[in-house]
Amino acid sequence: MTDSSMTLIISSSEQMEALGARIARAITIPAVIHLRGELGAGKTTLVRGVLRELGYIGLVKSPTFTLVESYSLNTIEAHHFDLYRLNDPQELDYIGLSEYCHEHSVCFFEWPDLGGKLVPKASCEIELAYHDDGRECSLKGLVLT
Repeated sequence: MTDSSMTLIISSSEQMEALGARIARAITIPAVIHLRGELGAGKTTLVRGVLRELGYIGLVKSPTFTLVESYSLNTIEAHHFDLYRLNDPQELDYIGLSEYCHEHSVCFFEWPDLGGKLVPKASCEIELAYHDDGRECSLKGLVLT
């Protein structure tokens, strides 16, 4: 992960998706993105913006109850994990986590700390926090254009 970091204020879901598009243009595949933030802070909205920019046009839903949602794109796969309801990090072994993260994938991990050492090291980290009527978005490891 590069040493670069920045903080942005996002005031709408449209701006959050637009930020996701900028992130999509900045990442290098393979990528592992750690997402932190309270419930409802906009993590899935941000992922939706990344996926749209990468060419996905279908429904993007939160993996809160399924643990992972996967998306097939042109030449890559995207996997969106939500570890909030994880009872034990070993559950990641049971679902075959190592098969998801490969040279042609981008993996998003919400609540990555709950997966312990089984969660791959981040190529970038994103933290979302409530700020007035919007969100404060801190990015580490990305240079946005």
